[in-house]
Amino acid sequence: MKTISTAKSFGGIQGVYSHESAECACEMTFAVFVPPQAAERQCPLIWYLSGLTCTYANVMEKGEYRRLAAELGLIVVCPDTSPRGDNVPDEGDNWQFGQGAGFYLDATEAPYARNYRMYSYITRELPSLLSREFPVDMDRQGIFGHSMGGHGAVTIALRNPERFRSCSAFAPISRPTLSGWSDPAFRKYLGSDEENWRSYDACLLIEDGHRFPEFLVDQGTIDDFLEEGLRPGELQKACEQAGIPLTLRMQEDYGHSYFFISTFMNDHLRWHAERLNR
Repeated sequence: MKTISTAKSFGGIQGVYSHESAECACEMTFAVFVPPQAAERQCPLIWYLSGLTCTYANVMEKGEYRRLAAELGLIVVCPDTSPRGDNVPDEGDNWQFGQGAGFYLDATEAPYARNYRMYSYITRELPSLLSREFPVDMDRQGIFGHSMGGHGAVTIALRNPERFRSCSAFAPISRPTLSGWSDPAFRKYLGSDEENWRSYDACLLIEDGHRFPEFLVDQGTIDDFLEEGLRPGELQKACEQAGIPLTLRMQEDYGHSYFFISTFMNDHLRWHAERLNR
C-alpha cells in the first residue's frame, strides 16, 4: 500500500492511499478517515460507496462526514467506483458504463471480466487490506452509498448479512435490471441472460430470499432520476412483502447532488453508530 496524502482533520487523519489490486488487475485508490479514538482502540468501520462518474474524492471533498465521524469514533472508507487505467476497457463517451461505472458487480463478459470485479474487490480484497493496515474492528462494519453506490451498499448487505450490522443509502438505484442507465451496463458486464443479473438487484435478491435486519433510505423529491432510474417505491414494496423494516424518507425539494447527501450525512452516521455500538 502507498500513501498518497494525509491531512489532520477534527483530530483524526484523512488519508488517500493506493495499492495494486489482484481483483481489478490495476492500481486502485481509496480514501480512509481515521478518527482520534483509533490511537487508543480499534474503531468500527463504515463503507461509503459512491455513484456514477465519481471517485473516492467526491464524498471526501463534499460529503461533510469527518466532524461527526471523529466525534463518534468511526473509520470511514471511500473506495473508488471502478478499475482505472489505460489498459482497462472503457467507453470514454458513456458516463453510465466503464471507468467510473463499475456497478459493484463482478463482470463475466469479455473484455470486462478481467478488471471489473468490484463486488469481489469490496467484499474480499479491500477488507483484507484494511484489516492489516488500519485499526479497524472488523466485527463492527456498516455500509452505505449514493445512487449506484446505494445500489451497491444494499445488494452487498443483502448478500453478506453476517458481515454488516447496518446499511443505509442515499437515492439508491433500487431496480438496476429495469433502469435505463443500468440495464445496458448489466448486459455488457454480465451477458444477455438476465437470470445472471439477479444477484445485483436489491428487489430481486429480496424476492429470492435474501434478508437484512433493516434499511434507512433518503430520497429527494425533485431528483431528476427518481421515477425512471431510482424507483424507491419498488424497494419499499419488496421490503414490505418480505417483512424487512425500511425507513424511506422522501426529502422535499432535494435533488440528487452532494447538497442533498451532505444535508443528511449526519443522520446516516448516527444510524450506523447506534447499530455498530450495540
